Amino acid sequence: MTVKISSSIVLYKNNFMLVQNTIKSLLRNEAVDIIFLVDNSPTDKLRELKIGPRIEYLHNPSNPGFGSAHNIAIQKAIAAGSNFHFIVNPDIYFTDNVISMMVDYVEQNPDIGLMMPQILNEDGTIQNLPKLLPNPWSILLRKIKRPSGYYTKFIEKYELRNVPQQHIYNTPILSGCFTLLNLKAIQEVGMYDDNYFMYFEDWDLSRRMHQKYKTIYYPLVSVYHGYESGANKSFKLFKIFIQSAYAYFNKWGWFFDKERIQMNKKALSQFE
Repeated sequence: MTVKISSSIVLYKNNFMLVQNTIKSLLRNEAVDIIFLVDNSPTDKLRELKIGPRIEYLHNPSNPGFGSAHNIAIQKAIAAGSNFHFIVNPDIYFTDNVISMMVDYVEQNPDIGLMMPQILNEDGTIQNLPKLLPNPWSILLRKIKRPSGYYTKFIEKYELRNVPQQHIYNTPILSGCFTLLNLKAIQEVGMYDDNYFMYFEDWDLSRRMHQKYKTIYYPLVSVYHGYESGANKSFKLFKIFIQSAYAYFNKWGWFFDKERIQMNKKALSQFE
């Protein structure tokens, strides 16, 4: 089978119906040649989600983490000759022709390495996921949201909230909940860093890609995302979040990061 567009969903004890909605959203687009389900669950109960010939189920009970599991699918996609690969969270759904529109745009602009659409909450409000590169204070402020006046000014700039909603732009941080990967670019800059079990692996990949390619926010199409913010509700997930933050800043720099300053300045210059 000739593969042009592939996709992967990483699973771990997910709600069957929720994931099924995600899969059906992808299957509705005939341009998607194959969907890899990489199941990190202890058992293979979710194997029943293989509901068609375009789905390949991979049981991966060693559970190496989110990025590592997607890397398995990305490697398979590259081996199959895929040009474009979509990273999709198991709580995403959409009805519009999102896939083809995004791929068409990247084909017209081959200097794009990563791209994400507008991400909506289930009530239709926008999730502010494109960002500038963070420093440790950025992470702390997003958690404590205090003092309120300073936080409001900070978050509007950090999450680019004042950019017109339908404006396409190049930003150094894209969320991994729904991302189009240009696999030619991925083969140059690398896949997800296995040092992150969960959290920050998408930011790390965005930054590496942004060094050589455009990382584009494309709000002309949108998908729905059931955002849970698990690190704010679970001590176990919060601990993983802290470990990943530590790994990220150890890699890129804590308070002294000249490249971060330059990249953020260049991103903001688009809106002057």
